[in-house]
Amino acid sequence: MSSLTYLPSVHHHHRRNCSQLPARRPSTPTNRLRLRFRCSIAKDSQTSTPVSADSSSQPLLDCVIVGAGISGLCIAQALATKHADVSADVIVTEARDRVGGNISTVERDGYLWEEGPNSFQPSDPMLTMVVDSGLKDDLVLGDPTAPRFVLWGGDLKPVPSSPTDLPFFDLMSFPGKLRAGFGALGLRPPPPDREESVEEFVRRNLGDEVFERLIEPFCSGVYAGDPSKLSMKAAFGKVWKLEQNGGSIIGGAIKAIQNKNNSTKPPRDPRLPKPKGQTVGSFRKGQQMLPNAISERLGNKVKLSWKLVSISKLKNKGYKLTYETPNGVTNVETKTVVMTVPSYVASDLLRPLSSGAADALSKFYYPPVAAVSVSYPKEAIRADRLIDGELKGFGQLHPRSQGVETLGTIYSSSLFPNRAPPGRVLLLNYIGGATNPGILEKTESQIVEAVDRDLRKMLINPNAGDPLTLGVKVWPRAIPQFLIGHFDILDAAKSALKYGGFGGMFLGGNYVSGVALGRCVESAYDVADNVSSCLSQSVYK
Repeated sequence: MSSLTYLPSVHHHHRRNCSQLPARRPSTPTNRLRLRFRCSIAKDSQTSTPVSADSSSQPLLDCVIVGAGISGLCIAQALATKHADVSADVIVTEARDRVGGNISTVERDGYLWEEGPNSFQPSDPMLTMVVDSGLKDDLVLGDPTAPRFVLWGGDLKPVPSSPTDLPFFDLMSFPGKLRAGFGALGLRPPPPDREESVEEFVRRNLGDEVFERLIEPFCSGVYAGDPSKLSMKAAFGKVWKLEQNGGSIIGGAIKAIQNKNNSTKPPRDPRLPKPKGQTVGSFRKGQQMLPNAISERLGNKVKLSWKLVSISKLKNKGYKLTYETPNGVTNVETKTVVMTVPSYVASDLLRPLSSGAADALSKFYYPPVAAVSVSYPKEAIRADRLIDGELKGFGQLHPRSQGVETLGTIYSSSLFPNRAPPGRVLLLNYIGGATNPGILEKTESQIVEAVDRDLRKMLINPNAGDPLTLGVKVWPRAIPQFLIGHFDILDAAKSALKYGGFGGMFLGGNYVSGVALGRCVESAYDVADNVSSCLSQSVYK
């Protein structure tokens, strides 16, 4: 619920080695002169550095990043801020006419809502990206004490904010709490000699109640996924490693704390804000501010409406990328390429180079999800859901067993400021996912009716008037599912490129990093490190 995918796209631009082929129009001296000194320009961007129409005599670009979703943009910024000495000539290309991928913020009539991911975890890498993008003063953080709720037995029950709070909440029974505690200590069946699903891991380690009342709805909210098929190792690797490293979840946690205390940690960047407690973040004008700010800083290195049509290998170990652009066909030559488009797009583009990589990338599944933003007057909220006369909290999750179709609801106007006019409540609802792909067969009005019907079961007064529907955004392929075997498939794709002679070709994006926005940003720094290392090799000098 807090992180809907990012489907980057195909974008591109740069200067010294773009070969520009004319668009189909009469050849005049003026046109020839214009084409000789101009690459295709991203909308509203600055004029590019002069580029010759003949790429054969031009030096290679350092890196072309395909896709200007959050992953692609953050990789470009990480290269600019951390590795400018080896990666000065970088461009980002995007097939669509805007940046941001699945990040999409809409502002209208006093409302501001998200059509994709709603928030992020303010980790230090995320905050570094925020500060480097010039958005420190626009950062907004949710109340760390804001409760989260799970629908159970017809009631919205608060969720413990940490494992130590579990004994004091009524979401689980006393026997269920005991089972979870003993299991976390290691009194549970041993792990099998195979990759476990999220459901198998949690039921074995923590018992049925933890799975059914906490983890299953969490999987629905984060992945829109089926926990019986999601891989524990791939989807929740940090928790999976606790048992691997410490023999139990508690044992692994203790060991991790010890290792952290014994390790030397570099001083924290003094520029970074210091969030209080466990919270989530956004921006004054929504999530779209981040990709827009990064794109503005990159300037004419971002190319919009550039559709990548082919990639070929050069004899000098670089790559040639051919684009359809607003100004005609453009060829670009580069030392390295980072593909941050969705896996199924990367599969099609890479098939002429490596059928092995293409076959692997075609196996990832992206179920459909709809983001539905609706508003009610405050008096439509049930009295028992109000705290001090206000709807307070982060939002609510709905286990599939509880008879509602909606995956979860975020209290947008409670979480961040200035999301709705006075006297109104803004709710962002997610519906669909791996367990409900039939959402694609419904009309927008049917989707809104389903959401409204569900909300009246636990949050909205049954006799309240119809909601104000602000937006219904259906993502046909939303969030990549980290299913059992995910890492094997990803490794197969990477190996096919590596051992097929395609060094300098990197894979990025949320199917590689993880679906949360923060994970995409954190992974961007890792990808930038790998690109820098590749460029530092003598083969390119």
